Amino acid sequence: QVQLVESGGGLVQAGNSLRLSCVVSGLTFSRYTMGWFRQAPGKEREFVGRIWRGGNTDYADYVKGRFSISRDDAKRTVYLQMNSLKPEDTGVYYCAAVLGTGSRYDYWGQGTQVTVSS
Repeated sequence: QVQLVESGGGLVQAGNSLRLSCVVSGLTFSRYTMGWFRQAPGKEREFVGRIWRGGNTDYADYVKGRFSISRDDAKRTVYLQMNSLKPEDTGVYYCAAVLGTGSRYDYWGQGTQVTVSS
């Protein structure tokens, strides 16, 4: 059974940082591209960034330069480091996994809430 479990969310003031973690089980982690998404209240889920199998990353423009993604294949964990947080970063953050270079994510976590106060 595949499981993705996010943690690290919480309430933080604008300008501060948070690091989210996503621990994966039930699949060959190193073969998967890992993505981070978020969903704000009343809005559609949106792409935040991803890390490919080899460690390359790309990010949405609205987080570029503030957020960074890393992975530890030995720990089967992907991280989202969020710096200089803004109130508009508030939402539920999800990690997701897709095999290889696919674009349609196969597996999703349950999400972790991030709230940024002004």
